[in-house]
Amino acid sequence: MNTQRAYLTVGKSLIHVDIPHEQAEVVPGVKWGKIVAFPTVAYWLYTVLSKRLDNTTIQYKLGRSLQEEVGACLLGGHGIPAAVGLAAYEHLKALEAFNGDTYPEEQLFDWLSMPIHVNGKDIKYRFARQKACYLHHALKKLSEENPPIESGMALRNWLTDIKGIGLKTASWIARNWLDADDVAILDIHIYRAGLLGGFFTDDMTVEKDYLALEQKFIDVANAMEVRTSELDAVMWFEMQQSTSIKRLLEYREQLKNGSLDSQTVIRRIPQKRQTNSEQLALI
Repeated sequence: MNTQRAYLTVGKSLIHVDIPHEQAEVVPGVKWGKIVAFPTVAYWLYTVLSKRLDNTTIQYKLGRSLQEEVGACLLGGHGIPAAVGLAAYEHLKALEAFNGDTYPEEQLFDWLSMPIHVNGKDIKYRFARQKACYLHHALKKLSEENPPIESGMALRNWLTDIKGIGLKTASWIARNWLDADDVAILDIHIYRAGLLGGFFTDDMTVEKDYLALEQKFIDVANAMEVRTSELDAVMWFEMQQSTSIKRLLEYREQLKNGSLDSQTVIRRIPQKRQTNSEQLALI
């Protein structure tokens, strides 16, 4: 059999989808894997298609202007829970920090030092001084220059000239604002998805090899015939929600060093979620 078949529920109907055989290669050296085996490439394709048909594609744009989008992405990211970053963004937006004016760094710091309401309680934003500095430089550049918006990569490269904005944050802004497919947001969740899916390797890291890893990600998305931005968003959402990633990474390491066999791994891996037998039935 050259394909795997799964079913997608659309209202009261079932639509079947045929995905290449688990041993077939999506790109050279990377197998599709089983549809039911989180997080294989086949699993990701099924999930993307399912969200399309359910009309539950992830909406990732955060701001109504590029200033707001830059602010939202700068205030989130590494070390900051998503809810806190979004609350800080809404807090500054309410104070009109992104209205086109260039506010002094101290003013932004004072605003970020105020208590911020998150999930029913007031919290202190952890990186107020640092992010006030980054925001000041970003909003200043946006007020003085016209950013290139002909492609995600052009905007991403322009943004990386701003203090405090690296490739990941710049890619995040460009993807969100332009709905761009020529960049990828390679945070820890996407990197782990790549390792477990077999299209990233241990000898490359986001810190050293961002652009090379990004190209691998784009190549996989293109071979799957899905949008890079769509795949990135679906992977991030599911990976950050999963409770089994640490265990899967441990099993992967044990498989590599020969201390565990694949059949033992299959028996040990918990179900990520209850499988709807009507929605996902292999033939």
